[in-house]
Amino acid sequence: MKLCIVTHKIKKGDGQGRVNYEVAKEAIRRGHNLTLLASEVAPELEENSQVNLIKIPVKGYPTEFVRNFIFAQKSADWLRKHRSEIDLVKVNGAINLAAADVNAVHFVHSSWLRSPVHISRNRRDLYGFYQWLFTAFNARWEKQAFQKAQVVVAVSEKVAQELVNIGVPRSRIKVIVNGVDLEEFTPGESNRQKLGLPENVTLALFAGDIRTPRKNLDTVLHALVKVPDLHLAVVGHIEGSPFPQLAASLGLSDRVHFVGFRRDIPEIMRSVDLFIFPSRYEACSLVLLEALSSGLPVITATATGGAELVTPECGIVLTDSNDIEALAVAMMSLVSVDMLMQQMSQAARSVAEQHSWTTMAQTYVDLFEELSKNAEHRSDTDLSPSTRPLTLPFGATGAN
Repeated sequence: MKLCIVTHKIKKGDGQGRVNYEVAKEAIRRGHNLTLLASEVAPELEENSQVNLIKIPVKGYPTEFVRNFIFAQKSADWLRKHRSEIDLVKVNGAINLAAADVNAVHFVHSSWLRSPVHISRNRRDLYGFYQWLFTAFNARWEKQAFQKAQVVVAVSEKVAQELVNIGVPRSRIKVIVNGVDLEEFTPGESNRQKLGLPENVTLALFAGDIRTPRKNLDTVLHALVKVPDLHLAVVGHIEGSPFPQLAASLGLSDRVHFVGFRRDIPEIMRSVDLFIFPSRYEACSLVLLEALSSGLPVITATATGGAELVTPECGIVLTDSNDIEALAVAMMSLVSVDMLMQQMSQAARSVAEQHSWTTMAQTYVDLFEELSKNAEHRSDTDLSPSTRPLTLPFGATGAN
């Protein structure tokens, strides 16, 4: 099969980029010819003889909005000239203006635009207007892109429902959850002192962008006031964040430990006892899977994409991200029973083991091969991808 992946980045260290990196590796392992239209690609893929790299440089353009538009135009121009040489095209969202066979959706901009924590609702300035404009245009473009795809892959059940809400038939949606590195994120012990964390206390972890209210650290801090035996480590850029001041005003300075932006997250996860992440809006959170893989009991909320993975055996899912009392009760229920946290830790790891990067990549490539095989046996293979009748290999609903 001649497969083409169109995306900005194909490399580790980037959420969407890592997904495409693992899919590319699996396609290569199975002997498929691979064309990559991207701006950044891992060196080991660039050097592979099975890979035809079409680099689309966008560095130097002033904003992400402009960079995305330039990338979409240039990649679409290449595809129009070479589409007949490709068996199947995979894209991400509105990244490309041409039709694709598979569109993998990590984020639905129209849902984000309606969210009460969208940046434009909290920033009534030029930056807030830019964010509104960026999201609004992407919402329009991505809807057109989804309509052209044979199959739309959602990275969580939450994203699948958001796609249905904007008119994508459920029969064309397949859910493939993102993966996790089971070797990098693994249960174990770590030296808290070396990491700058307090010893001999029950320690929870919160990780994310703490410069905005979206991740919901404010609710966590208010709930923490009601759980006096629990400490909290907070990972995220401190500069420009209002939360250190909030923690101080709540009398939590001795129990909340702001450690700044860190790259040693696997080590930190091995050093804590549980993970708290009741985000107000999340399409699919990689950090949630990383916590589960590290054997951490998880407290999250339904607004967090991927929360459907958290079973009662490994954590607690709140129905309302902003419910301080419910969050406090959830924290207390775990902190007060050591045996419960130990049992949840084992269950958390078991859940994560079902979602390795390898399993995810195999599911994607299985889908590509089935679509390609079906196309070969159809009598109308001369039609363009956007007009081919839909043949799904995964059942009537397209859901896992």
